[in-house]
Amino acid sequence: QVQLVESGGGLVQAGGSLRLSCTASGRTFSRYAAGWFRQAPGKEREFVSTISWSCGIRYHNDCVKGRFTISRDNAKNTVYLQMNNLKPEDTAVYYCAARDSVNAKTDGFEYDYWGQGTQVTVSS
Repeated sequence: QVQLVESGGGLVQAGGSLRLSCTASGRTFSRYAAGWFRQAPGKEREFVSTISWSCGIRYHNDCVKGRFTISRDNAKNTVYLQMNNLKPEDTAVYYCAARDSVNAKTDGFEYDYWGQGTQVTVSS
Protein backbone atom coordinates (compact mmCIF):
# COMPACT_ATOMS: atom_id res chain seq x y z
CA GLN A 1 0.00 0.00 0.00
CA VAL A 2 2.93 2.33 0.64
CA GLN A 3 4.50 3.89 -2.42
CA LEU A 4 7.78 5.76 -2.25
CA VAL A 5 9.01 8.38 -4.68
CA GLU A 6 12.54 9.77 -4.58
CA SER A 7 13.55 13.14 -5.91
CA GLY A 8 16.44 15.54 -5.74
CA GLY A 9 19.05 13.62 -7.65
CA GLY A 10 21.07 15.11 -10.43
CA LEU A 11 24.49 15.99 -11.69
CA VAL A 12 26.85 17.81 -9.39
CA GLN A 13 30.56 18.41 -9.32
CA ALA A 14 32.77 17.08 -6.56
CA GLY A 15 32.42 19.04 -3.38
CA GLY A 16 28.86 20.04 -4.12
CA SER A 17 25.69 19.21 -2.28
CA LEU A 18 22.35 17.63 -2.97
CA ARG A 19 19.31 16.90 -0.89
CA LEU A 20 17.33 13.82 -1.71
CA SER A 21 13.71 13.53 -0.71
CA CYS A 22 11.57 10.46 -0.38
CA THR A 23 7.86 10.99 -0.11
CA ALA A 24 5.43 8.26 0.82
CA SER A 25 1.91 8.00 -0.47
CA GLY A 26 -0.89 5.72 0.51
CA ARG A 27 0.09 5.52 4.13
CA THR A 28 1.86 7.73 6.58
CA PHE A 29 5.52 7.36 7.46
CA SER A 30 4.76 7.86 11.10
CA ARG A 31 5.20 4.23 12.12
CA TYR A 32 7.82 3.24 9.56
CA ALA A 33 11.54 3.21 9.82
CA ALA A 34 13.19 4.47 6.67
CA GLY A 35 16.52 4.16 5.00
CA TRP A 36 18.63 5.07 2.02
CA PHE A 37 20.57 2.65 -0.11
CA ARG A 38 22.58 3.12 -3.25
CA GLN A 39 23.81 1.05 -6.14
CA ALA A 40 26.57 2.05 -8.51
CA PRO A 41 27.12 0.46 -11.92
CA GLY A 42 28.78 -2.91 -11.49
CA LYS A 43 28.45 -2.73 -7.74
CA GLU A 44 26.12 -4.35 -5.28
CA ARG A 45 23.58 -2.36 -3.38
CA GLU A 46 24.95 -0.84 -0.23
CA PHE A 47 23.47 0.70 2.83
CA VAL A 48 23.80 4.46 3.22
CA SER A 49 21.74 5.61 6.17
CA THR A 50 18.64 4.77 8.14
CA ILE A 51 16.39 6.42 10.68
CA SER A 52 13.77 5.13 13.06
CA TRP A 53 10.24 6.47 12.88
CA SER A 54 10.76 8.47 16.06
CA CYS A 55 14.02 9.96 14.73
CA GLY A 56 15.83 8.81 17.84
CA ILE A 57 17.92 6.11 16.21
CA ARG A 58 20.17 6.74 13.24
CA TYR A 59 22.81 4.62 11.56
CA HIS A 60 25.22 5.62 8.85
CA ASN A 61 27.59 3.96 6.46
CA ASP A 62 31.08 4.80 7.65
CA CYS A 63 31.94 6.04 4.19
CA VAL A 64 29.38 8.84 4.35
CA LYS A 65 29.37 9.62 8.05
CA GLY A 66 30.10 13.29 8.55
CA ARG A 67 29.00 14.16 5.02
CA PHE A 68 25.47 12.80 4.78
CA THR A 69 22.62 13.46 7.17
CA ILE A 70 19.32 11.65 7.29
CA SER A 71 16.20 13.27 8.66
CA ARG A 72 12.47 12.94 8.38
CA ASP A 73 9.31 14.95 8.60
CA ASN A 74 6.49 12.61 9.46
CA ALA A 75 3.90 15.33 8.99
CA LYS A 76 4.95 15.46 5.34
CA ASN A 77 5.51 11.72 5.02
CA THR A 78 9.00 12.52 3.84
CA VAL A 79 12.51 11.41 4.63
CA TYR A 80 15.54 13.36 3.48
CA LEU A 81 19.15 12.68 2.76
CA GLN A 82 21.32 15.76 2.84
CA MET A 83 24.52 15.04 0.99
CA ASN A 84 27.43 17.41 1.38
CA ASN A 85 30.96 17.34 0.05
CA LEU A 86 30.00 14.85 -2.60
CA LYS A 87 32.68 12.66 -4.11
CA PRO A 88 32.79 10.80 -7.43
CA GLU A 89 32.48 7.52 -5.57
CA ASP A 90 29.06 8.67 -4.37
CA THR A 91 27.76 8.31 -7.91
CA ALA A 92 24.94 5.80 -7.84
CA VAL A 93 21.23 5.31 -8.01
CA TYR A 94 19.87 6.14 -4.60
CA TYR A 95 16.88 4.25 -3.28
CA CYS A 96 14.57 5.10 -0.46
CA ALA A 97 13.15 2.23 1.54
CA ALA A 98 10.62 1.89 4.30
CA ARG A 99 10.12 -0.79 6.88
CA ASP A 100 6.87 -1.68 8.58
CA SER A 101 8.47 -1.30 11.97
CA VAL A 102 9.59 1.49 14.22
CA ASN A 103 13.12 0.10 14.37
CA ALA A 104 15.86 1.19 12.02
CA LYS A 105 17.72 -1.49 10.11
CA THR A 106 20.78 -1.51 7.89
CA ASP A 107 20.02 -4.60 5.81
CA GLY A 108 18.01 -4.21 2.64
CA PHE A 109 16.09 -7.42 3.14
CA GLU A 110 14.58 -5.95 6.28
CA TYR A 111 12.63 -3.41 4.25
CA ASP A 112 9.16 -3.83 2.84
CA TYR A 113 8.84 -0.94 0.40
CA TRP A 114 11.20 0.58 -2.13
CA GLY A 115 11.20 3.59 -4.36
CA GLN A 116 12.24 3.55 -7.99
CA GLY A 117 15.51 5.32 -7.32
CA THR A 118 17.02 8.65 -8.24
CA GLN A 119 20.30 9.08 -10.06
CA VAL A 120 23.12 10.97 -8.41
CA THR A 121 26.15 11.67 -10.56
CA VAL A 122 29.21 13.38 -9.15
CA SER A 123 31.83 14.58 -11.58
CA SER A 124 35.44 15.18 -10.67
